[in-house]
Amino acid sequence: MVTSLRGSTSTQWDKLSKWWRRRNPLCAECLRQGRTTAATCVDHIRRHHGDAQLLLDLNNLQSLCSACHDSHKQSIERLGYDKTIGLDGWPLDPLHPVNRKK
Repeated sequence: MVTSLRGSTSTQWDKLSKWWRRRNPLCAECLRQGRTTAATCVDHIRRHHGDAQLLLDLNNLQSLCSACHDSHKQSIERLGYDKTIGLDGWPLDPLHPVNRKK
């Protein structure tokens, strides 16, 4: 839910998010992991920080289920990197501390 926006931007977001959920009903993160889960929210890939242009950018949206949004996505935003481990046992995100060059 967007709480920092007012007026027409908030109305635009409400309409856009409903439109997006109808066209993207499955969780993008679960699909990447080979699972099929109904999405419950529209997530911003990059945080918008109140920037209306980024908020309404279709290239910055993804559908997520509650589990992915409330755990995986929040962890990435809190830490600044994704903790997902690849099949080789190493983190996939180049921003993960073990992948950073010293």
